[in-house]
Amino acid sequence: MKKRKKEDFIENGTDKVAGIEDSENQDSAEAEAEKKVGTTRNRDAEAEVLQGKNLEEELNDQKDKYLRLYAEFENYKKRVAKDKEELVRYGNESLLYELMPVLDNLEMALKHASNDVNDDTSAEYQPRMAGLVQGVEITLREFLKVIDKFGLTPISAINRIFDPSLHHAMTQVERDDVDEHTVVEEFRKGYMLRDKVLRPSLVAVSKKTEDSIQNTEVSQEKENTEENIEEEM
Repeated sequence: MKKRKKEDFIENGTDKVAGIEDSENQDSAEAEAEKKVGTTRNRDAEAEVLQGKNLEEELNDQKDKYLRLYAEFENYKKRVAKDKEELVRYGNESLLYELMPVLDNLEMALKHASNDVNDDTSAEYQPRMAGLVQGVEITLREFLKVIDKFGLTPISAINRIFDPSLHHAMTQVERDDVDEHTVVEEFRKGYMLRDKVLRPSLVAVSKKTEDSIQNTEVSQEKENTEENIEEEM
């Protein structure tokens, strides 16, 4: 009987030890499982952060592309508007340029016809020439009205100070009765198309005569001499 109790005691002790070992193994397995779960969660969190950064970068990239595309479209609209404005303002430039020689011929015909009317040697033709002059004057006047509607206007030249942006000097003429660099003769009329020079005027420009230059030099020498005397005093 005692032997049986001893065996039962040993068996119970063995079972307790085994139970303790099983419990420890279970705790270890649970800890390992929790560790794996924690590692997985950390990886998932890192993946979410990385995914968020990637999405943010992609969003910024798409935003930059949109802004560039928007800017390009705005520039395109401005170019189209400018081209349209240029077309409206200068669309007839080629036609008007081709009409300028016609204006030149009308003005030349009017000039010669007027000279013939004033010529005493052709008195018998004066009535006819007077009618011709009047007809050319009317034609030229109406022609100028038409081209003015399209923005073409003559450039003022005679008695104006020479402007290289408006006038093209063909020669210089010695003159003392006007200021130097004054336009004294116009060989061919120039024209503006709105604010653009379509054709410059061909002109003659005044310059000082030799006597005037010498007088100026003498006056300058006199002034310099007087200044030197005053400085010495």
